[in-house]
Amino acid sequence: MLPRSLLILLLFFHLSCQATEYQSRDEFLAEAFSGQPPKAKSFWISKDLKASVAEILQHRPGFLRTRYWQEEQQSVWILEEIGKTKQITVGVIIYNHQITRLKVLAFRESRGWEVKHAFFTDQFKQASLDQDLSLSQAIDGISGATLSVRALNKIARLALLFDRHL
Repeated sequence: MLPRSLLILLLFFHLSCQATEYQSRDEFLAEAFSGQPPKAKSFWISKDLKASVAEILQHRPGFLRTRYWQEEQQSVWILEEIGKTKQITVGVIIYNHQITRLKVLAFRESRGWEVKHAFFTDQFKQASLDQDLSLSQAIDGISGATLSVRALNKIARLALLFDRHL
């Protein structure tokens, strides 16, 4: 039998490794489309687009396609990127090639969770993608959450790039 302190430590470690889901994909989509999201579509990353995706991510993409939802001028993307070692799931709503909302849906890292708050994500509102694949506005970082901030910046840029190519 394991000592009680070791059991408590193992339980704490197990709980800290679990994803914290702030909002489900379905709830996010329902909000984005006033309750009735359209059917999901697939966006395929073409050979021409792969270089731009790799430039944004700073690594080769681990996927060939991603799902998105679109209605008229609005597209919604749910994308994931690694912060330090684990995936961060983010929903991005784009209207007329500008971000109207960016929200952390699930966070799995042990640090950097501050990026989930509106004081940070609201900075992405009205951001678009410049010709050099950077955001049109500066995003202030958060001390101690540098890798999570970078991950959200990458996701925002990627969603805008994909929206540009619809």
